[in-house]
Amino acid sequence: MAKSGQHGGNVLQMAEQFDLDPTKVIDFSANINPLGIPPQVRDAIVSQLDCLQHYPDIEYLKLHQSLATHHDCPAHWVLPGNGATELIFLWAQYVKPKTALLIEPSFAEYRRALSRVGCAIDNYVLREEDGFAVTERVLDALHGELDCLFICTPNNPTGLMPDRELLSAIVDRCRQLNIRLFVDESFIDFMPNQPSLSQCLADNPHLYVLRSLTKFYALPGLRLGYLLSADQTLLAEIRDEREPWTINALAALAGEILFEDDTYCQATYQWLAQEQKYLQTELARFKPLQLFAPSANYLFFKHLNPTSSLQHDLMRHGILIRSCANYIGLSDAFYRVAIKSHADNQRLIHALQKVLSHG
Repeated sequence: MAKSGQHGGNVLQMAEQFDLDPTKVIDFSANINPLGIPPQVRDAIVSQLDCLQHYPDIEYLKLHQSLATHHDCPAHWVLPGNGATELIFLWAQYVKPKTALLIEPSFAEYRRALSRVGCAIDNYVLREEDGFAVTERVLDALHGELDCLFICTPNNPTGLMPDRELLSAIVDRCRQLNIRLFVDESFIDFMPNQPSLSQCLADNPHLYVLRSLTKFYALPGLRLGYLLSADQTLLAEIRDEREPWTINALAALAGEILFEDDTYCQATYQWLAQEQKYLQTELARFKPLQLFAPSANYLFFKHLNPTSSLQHDLMRHGILIRSCANYIGLSDAFYRVAIKSHADNQRLIHALQKVLSHG
């Protein structure tokens, strides 16, 4: 049975539980770009607040075109949504798969969306002895009885990225077996040298690539994501039958201009290169922690203390990290931390020094 749902970013609930001022808690549980909202987007939202007096364009033509231009694909291959999570549920609702394979541990909403439509779920559980990496072993788990495969690249919470050759082999294998392949690339923008599988859409109508704009561009409260696919039958059906105006006017405006700010992207890559190395180096110094190599804007590790209460202990210092106990294939010894500003990362290291020195 699936473990109960939990996500990062639940600062208010955790602060209340520990009788802390939520504004004083540093949230390492949500993987959001600490550079904040891009200045160009912030200025546009402030200057165009009057757009809230009108309905958004029901077809979101400018938004579609912006996303299509960014990926060099036809606009009708793009399906925007009110956050990536909405699109996971919409896809499951309209595809109605009978049997799915989920690579675990991974994002819990795949399971919830599939279960809601009565889909039987097979678990492909990544092995700790493999470093939780997706290996060629997954190809043997694909068979003709499956309707779909879900995979997150880079994976959440492990942060690991399958190599390009293996991803291509998975795409090919799914095409041969008529398996729909749903690939979640919500964090791939943090990997500037990693090509998107969206480049493979033209020859693979069984491929669906999910993207999020709220992590990289620090807009989780605005809710904006999109699905890319050459499966025009499915995308047209969803467009025709889904509820109108699910994307608010400010989110649509942000999506129309986000990709114009290359300065923000370069600043993000510079921050991440420095802080990923810093945090990885510092966490590796703690002997009670087993760190897995990062590839995106978060780090995944295991506390080797069998009675670990690291999330609880760090909350006493105003630091919230993500416990991975509710992920299938993991236990309460596993944690994920976002990479934040240098000052915040230093506070995490100092808090860990205090906690682990008493453990």
